[in-house]
Amino acid sequence: MKVDGHIHTPFCPHGSDDTFEMYIERALTLNYSDITFTEHAPLPQGFEDTTPDKDSGMDPSHLLEYFQTLDLLKEKYKDRITIRSGLEVDYIAGFEKETAEFLNVYGPRLDDSILSVHFLQHGGKWDCLDFSPDVFQSMIDYYGSVDAIYEHYYDTVVKSIRADLGPFKPKRIGHMTLVKKFQQLYPASHAFSDKTSLILREMAARNLELDYNGAGLVKPYCGEPYPPPGIIQQALSLGIKTVYGSDAHTAAGVGQGRAEMQG
Repeated sequence: MKVDGHIHTPFCPHGSDDTFEMYIERALTLNYSDITFTEHAPLPQGFEDTTPDKDSGMDPSHLLEYFQTLDLLKEKYKDRITIRSGLEVDYIAGFEKETAEFLNVYGPRLDDSILSVHFLQHGGKWDCLDFSPDVFQSMIDYYGSVDAIYEHYYDTVVKSIRADLGPFKPKRIGHMTLVKKFQQLYPASHAFSDKTSLILREMAARNLELDYNGAGLVKPYCGEPYPPPGIIQQALSLGIKTVYGSDAHTAAGVGQGRAEMQG
């Protein structure tokens, strides 16, 4: 069974206008048997998106249409490919209650979902750490070092794993080394293997899956999947299920990085 468990859609406010059918036909061309559309869920109520266009999450008013569209596509393609309805849910520290309330409403519509960290808070200021090299550089200035950002990121991933988000909490952790997106510009001083090992142990204890994400391989300053192969091997040794995810934001991105990741 060939699976892509992390695909975005035309409902992504920072993605492309490629239709669902374009993504699906691309997946069929690549002989996928099972795909999950995991659009960025609306950010928690009361949280202020710090990206310039405030486009990190889906407009809540579009959620019903999103799920209804997926229901129609499941029926249309039922004899050719399994399509799963999903969301990529942001973990934002301090907004656990709001996130749980959202999941309690929409969780019953989900076949699959991902929990990811994009936003970090430092000194009362929130940043989307993977938005751009310029944002990451500004974070270095007030965090004091690249290492301090890495430490805070990995600690926040641990918090996301431990957080009580109710019965519909996502069962897969998204791109656990996303903090390395700009590593060729801003390298850390060490691998933070103690932090990544803790993340994996916490995941294994809760039987969570790991998003093996190909997007990092096509990012110009990363050059490796999220997470890299060494962490994947450690995850497998702990019995953690890994699920390939293209993290495609265009139809052409479905399957990105997969050949290198299997090599």
